[in-house]
Amino acid sequence: MTSTPEAARAANLAPAQRYADAWVAGDFPAMLATYSDDFVLHWSGNNPMAGTKRGKAAAIEALMEFTRRTRRRLVAIDDVMAGATRAVILARESITAGGETREVERVLVYRVEGGLLAECWVHDADPAFIDRALSA
Repeated sequence: MTSTPEAARAANLAPAQRYADAWVAGDFPAMLATYSDDFVLHWSGNNPMAGTKRGKAAAIEALMEFTRRTRRRLVAIDDVMAGATRAVILARESITAGGETREVERVLVYRVEGGLLAECWVHDADPAFIDRALSA
């Protein structure tokens, strides 16, 4: 257990910042290196990909399928922050659904364990658009 709230914040921030930096650089292997082997991905929504993906391999497969279906592209990382219990990345991505491309703000909330990202909850600013993109 981390000794102070500030130390816990720093421990949560470090892997999230490494992930964000790798994402901006387009360094997929470095991004994946921040995931624990038992990483859990929670995707909300009303689409075929919604639900919980357990394990690093399942999460990677889901993320690759999301990219294939939406032709997503990172526009910007707006912020990386952390508190004593979670880390958060605010990102904007270009997403395509039905021939329409929009910039969508996404909030990624992480639980960190052992210096790695252990769990992620994905929250989209335009969930109906994401649902359409993944249901097409």
